Amino acid sequence: MCGIIGYVGNEDSVDILLDGLRRLEYRGYDSAGIAVYGKDGVSVVKARGRLQCLQDKIDAGERPFGNCGIGHTRWATHGEPSDVNAHPHCCGHVTLVHNGIIENYMQLKAERTAEGVVFQSETDTEVAAATLNHFYTGDPIAAIAKTVEAVEGSYALGILFDDQPDTLYAIRRDSPLVVGLGKGENFIASDMTVLLQHTKQYLLPQPGEIAVIAKDSVEMFGLDGKPIHKEVLTADWDAGTAEKGGYPHFMLKEIHEEPDAVRRCISPRIRDGKIELNIPGLPNETLAKTERIHIVACGTAMHAGLVGRYAIEALARVPVEVDIASEFRYRNPVLGKNDLVVLISQSGETADTLAALRLAKGRGIRTLAIVNVPGSSIAREADDVLYTWAGPEIAVASTKAYLVQLSVLYLLAVKLGSLHGELSTEKEQQLCSDLLEMPAKIQEAIDGEPDVLACAEELKNAQHVFFIGRGVDYTLCMESSLKLKEVSYIHCEAYAAGELKHGTISLIENGTPVIAVATQPSLYPKTVSNLEEVKARGADVMLVCDKDAKVEPDLTKNLLRVPNVDNILAPMVTIVPLQLLAYHIAVLRGCDVDKPRNLAKSVTVE
Repeated sequence: MCGIIGYVGNEDSVDILLDGLRRLEYRGYDSAGIAVYGKDGVSVVKARGRLQCLQDKIDAGERPFGNCGIGHTRWATHGEPSDVNAHPHCCGHVTLVHNGIIENYMQLKAERTAEGVVFQSETDTEVAAATLNHFYTGDPIAAIAKTVEAVEGSYALGILFDDQPDTLYAIRRDSPLVVGLGKGENFIASDMTVLLQHTKQYLLPQPGEIAVIAKDSVEMFGLDGKPIHKEVLTADWDAGTAEKGGYPHFMLKEIHEEPDAVRRCISPRIRDGKIELNIPGLPNETLAKTERIHIVACGTAMHAGLVGRYAIEALARVPVEVDIASEFRYRNPVLGKNDLVVLISQSGETADTLAALRLAKGRGIRTLAIVNVPGSSIAREADDVLYTWAGPEIAVASTKAYLVQLSVLYLLAVKLGSLHGELSTEKEQQLCSDLLEMPAKIQEAIDGEPDVLACAEELKNAQHVFFIGRGVDYTLCMESSLKLKEVSYIHCEAYAAGELKHGTISLIENGTPVIAVATQPSLYPKTVSNLEEVKARGADVMLVCDKDAKVEPDLTKNLLRVPNVDNILAPMVTIVPLQLLAYHIAVLRGCDVDKPRNLAKSVTVE
């Protein structure tokens, strides 16, 4: 959550900073601001609300001028959204922006207050600025090092010192930060996609490494003040991949990108009817000895993990537990020496998932990350990594990331099934063939969008929606419910269909929309019985099922059919119309689809 952009070069910095902030809007925010180093020192402009509010202030005469500056989009963790609480924050010689959270800010605030500092905001970030200023005696690197020693929590900081002209300083711990390398100009940002229109060359600071950035140089130092050599990396994404490409919203564009994303994820990992995960540090022998798997993730990634549990247990007969990352480490999990902890995160920066990773490693348990962003914190710290190769996902509500996470989990399930002797060569080859066909099947599901739009028209005014399903369909209902509530703000819940009579059915009345997912033939009759129950109580029923399912004409008000695939792979096609349904309902309700209220793309605080 939150976004950082910084620039130093020959150009006027304001427009570059504002453009960078626009490209960071997808991360979610409630205020924005910039600080620019000009001939009169550092000038700050900031505003509550959308970026346009900041733009309006600048256009109204508050525009600063200078070739060096920092910008920020904030998502509140300390203090309500306001002009005063917006970043950047200043204290003495220091102006900075901050992503993350300072856990001991109350203690530090008390120390600074005792020294006579008068705080203007309610934020932990102003406390960080005051602490840095407290240690500053003219040596920025020494002051930053002392601040890092004093501060507890997660952070990425972009810093200006008022007596260090045309120079940016940056440091990170846990929160993401990159340094972009241009010609006669250099950058910092919380996301490399922000910089692609300027450069593809970048550095990835490790936690505790200090970047000193001028227009013609970038130097890296350790906390001991010694220089550090960093490898220059090259982004393989084009700037156009982070643009809408003619679609009205990023969310719709990303749903339509799902076939290609799944193809990029799956195709290189299947050779001659066998799964080749190509994880150098994780040999087949180790996977074959795995006795239990713990999948740990948050939100949509956790829902992907639930599908992964069904697939791994069905194909490999290896027991799997799925934990919400924020709960995993607090329940003191039982971990065995032959267990594998799988961490799933689109960004690779999810704070709770990162904390769970560190707990597992601290106990000596092997960790495997499933992430989209190379060089992210989780990717760097896990023992092994499977990248999803989805490319940028800009919309806050995750769609194609879910599909590629499912893809990787299915690949892992088939591989484990083979190594544990649960799959014959013929069955493995058939599943590999089915997986290779999934991009075409997903495209077929996308092509049914007109039918989805008709359903959205009928549901757009709903106040409550219930999703029901059994088995793996229930896990799909959980993700579908999350997607609908995220972008449309309709209250909706997902329930195991067999639990209806244990209380939930009391909520059903005339006109209540109930969406059922029923793709598993062995469970289909029981789900239909549950639909009859809710229909008898006045529910408006919508059913999502495969093309061959027999549906009585009077059972449902709306019917969406998906392509026929192997039962265990059904979630990969069934989620598509439900993602589209959430999108179109949100559009019809006039919601800000790509930037839902109160949400952020990358949750980098616990």
